[in-house]
Amino acid sequence: MTIAPITLHQPRRLAVGAGTVAEVGNWAGDARSVLVIATPITAGFAYRLKPPGRVTVFDAIPGEPDTKTLDAALEAARRSEPDLIVGLGGGSVLDVAKLVAALWDSQQTLADVAGPNRVAGRRTRLAQVATTAGTGSEAGIRSLITDPGKGNKIAVESPHMIADLAVLDPELTYSVPPAVTAATGVDAMAHCVEAFTNRRAHPMIDGFARMGFQLVGKYLARAVRDGSDTEAREGLMLGSYYGGICLGPVNTAAGHAIAYPLGTRLGLPHGLANAIIFPHVLAFNQPAAAGKTAEVAHALGLGQDLSSTELVEAAHDFCRGLGIEMSLAAHGAKKDDLPLYASEAHANRRLMDNNPIDMNVDDVLGIYRAAL
Repeated sequence: MTIAPITLHQPRRLAVGAGTVAEVGNWAGDARSVLVIATPITAGFAYRLKPPGRVTVFDAIPGEPDTKTLDAALEAARRSEPDLIVGLGGGSVLDVAKLVAALWDSQQTLADVAGPNRVAGRRTRLAQVATTAGTGSEAGIRSLITDPGKGNKIAVESPHMIADLAVLDPELTYSVPPAVTAATGVDAMAHCVEAFTNRRAHPMIDGFARMGFQLVGKYLARAVRDGSDTEAREGLMLGSYYGGICLGPVNTAAGHAIAYPLGTRLGLPHGLANAIIFPHVLAFNQPAAAGKTAEVAHALGLGQDLSSTELVEAAHDFCRGLGIEMSLAAHGAKKDDLPLYASEAHANRRLMDNNPIDMNVDDVLGIYRAAL
């Protein structure tokens, strides 16, 4: 069996460690106009960047940004004419920052660039400063934006969206609440696990995936217990970063496809949606990836030689032990809505086709019902 060719894109420069957020200003040099894209909460960190020149902050990024959010951010960029854009936040912020950097001074629209490798280029420098440990968006070339009309995600993928500088400063995550720390940490793990057990799995990406889910297994509970545990916070940020690297050449699979309707239809945060689904898809795929699934179970302390039923229960208990509410019903899901979610998830062939076992609509519906 031959190994498939692979192309790996990573940020041109990576700064890791407490206090590294201040390196943005030094690196930015003589930037005349800086646009910081943030949320109302993460905008409070903007002063730590020590950016040069004129600084504009656009902080109207919600948890699930849609096309209207992107349009507003693009308009802010056209007014400020930045030569440096800084994404300062979690995955939603970083995804918007990528698209703004690529599109604000371009003739291309979001519709023009949707899909893989359709971005013509980028002239504006991009720094990505993560304030959560979950999506790994700072590491990658992909951006997701919700289309409110269709209720699905528009995916844009291009090496032109890779960051010039990525910053993993654990001090920026101290204030992330335990519940958000838990859910985003499981999301980071899911990126690694879904790439690891993927039909398109690759030996080189397997290395990043292993490092990622092992770091989450080692540090997530510690970070949930003590948000100012610098070692645990930094370990999680690295795990998230490795997960982001996994997304480019391999991507996720059924777990994320099944989680997406929970975000677009129920409004669940992306990390939480993935955490609820994670145990069920891990067990569903076990027959096709027994050895790799056993590695994941060991890294998370779930036990050895687990049956499918035992694996679901152990992974469910792992997530619930972090304080995650694992019932879809508790988050507002209704039994009658599940078939719609299942049809939308199953239609996401971009991810479903990566799953190591083919899933039909009834399989997806069964997972939603088990998670209800």
